[in-house]
Amino acid sequence: MTATQGTATERTGAGSTTEWETVVGLEVHCELATATKLFCGCRNAFGDEPNTNVCPVCLGLPGSLPVLNRQAVELAMRLGEALGCTVRPSLFHRKNYFYPDMPKDYQISQYDQPINVDGFLELPDGSRVGIERAHLEEDTGKSTHVGGGGRIHEADHSLVDYNRSGVPLVEIVSRPDVRSGEQARAYVNELRAVLLATGASDARMEEGSMRVDANVSVRPAGSATLGTRCEVKNLNSTRSLGRAIEYEARRQIDLLTAGERVVQQTRHWDEADGRTHVLRSKEEAFDYRYFPEPDLVPLVPDDAWRESVRQSLPVLPAERRRRLATATGAVPGEVAVVVERGLDELVLAALDAGGEAQRLLVHAEHDLAGEPADALDPAALAALTRMEVAGQLTATQAKAVLAELVASGGDPAEIARAKGFEAMGDDALAAAVDEIIAANPDAWGRYQGGDAKVTGFFVGQVMKATRGRADGKAVTRLLRERAGA
Repeated sequence: MTATQGTATERTGAGSTTEWETVVGLEVHCELATATKLFCGCRNAFGDEPNTNVCPVCLGLPGSLPVLNRQAVELAMRLGEALGCTVRPSLFHRKNYFYPDMPKDYQISQYDQPINVDGFLELPDGSRVGIERAHLEEDTGKSTHVGGGGRIHEADHSLVDYNRSGVPLVEIVSRPDVRSGEQARAYVNELRAVLLATGASDARMEEGSMRVDANVSVRPAGSATLGTRCEVKNLNSTRSLGRAIEYEARRQIDLLTAGERVVQQTRHWDEADGRTHVLRSKEEAFDYRYFPEPDLVPLVPDDAWRESVRQSLPVLPAERRRRLATATGAVPGEVAVVVERGLDELVLAALDAGGEAQRLLVHAEHDLAGEPADALDPAALAALTRMEVAGQLTATQAKAVLAELVASGGDPAEIARAKGFEAMGDDALAAAVDEIIAANPDAWGRYQGGDAKVTGFFVGQVMKATRGRADGKAVTRLLRERAGA
């Protein structure tokens, strides 16, 4: 596996500079998009009245027995296949710990025999982050601490909602291949795209159906030895994720350069003050006293089921980027935004209709952002780009015609005529440029003296004089010719 490499540089009080490498492993918890919970028939839904979607099983009452949700298993398998994992027989364990939002004081999870192992996630820049495992488990309830700043030590009292208790989760554990906050954000965004594509989860971080913890450590650049890690929680947005990783790396570097040591801890990210704070010492596996869940048999999906899951997978984001890049002559990273917006099929169809590749990518990335482009006719979009390349429309005019196509459809040539967009002849454009130069001698003198900042002024004046009919690139070329550049 390869990963984007990066170093964090921290300046000490003495002024010397030491290079360190940030090492990050990510744990992403994704609630699965099932109708019911993992081990009972209670409704799996966000936003219902507290403690209304509960039963003896998810409340952990004595005598209740879990029954595994087949749909949750299939969604976990779909995700595993999409991440290139080996989907294998697995076993559920009891993970024992005391939390007020886990009423039976243990969580049913998977320990040493998870359902998905040894995969990877390909990022838009072409790097890969290894996936250690993606295992099934049940979610906990939700505690709300009332009073103070919303933290338990400041609260007047706490409330517990068990609606989320028992909701099916997949915990996706990456290898420590991430090297920066920026790459961590790219990883989470790409993972979210895969979750949505497979239908495994709605991946709404704002609703808690996708939650991220970051294990952060630092080491001297070039070292192969992992440093002491701290787990950072409460990362409810990709912005928080990136900021928390960069802060925590700097904090650890400060400790090490001061001759102190990093203590393995679980830390809480505070978005308001931009810092991490100690929650508790970091637990190890033996702290949870794992043992096999006695009320569930081993999970052994047969070959036919696994093959049907593989066959049901859609084209995933990485493959869509490769397909679009190949068709347009770009590289995968250059078309990432187009794929993210779901406009790659439109661009490919317009290419088949004879559109110009680069103009199609420009329009998809810049001019169709936030526009309802689903009904846009690929043939009309292709014709529009051909008019641009032929010099019949400037970039500004083409954008106006495209807006009309999105709103009402039609023929781009007819729309252009109706708007009075007629191509300017070379002589007319040259005359307009000369007229603007003559009218602005001071600005022209600055341009001739090498002040490139006034280029925009001249282009704007020519566009104004020609009512938007001039081609900005052609104007810039004429200016250079007039200045002898």
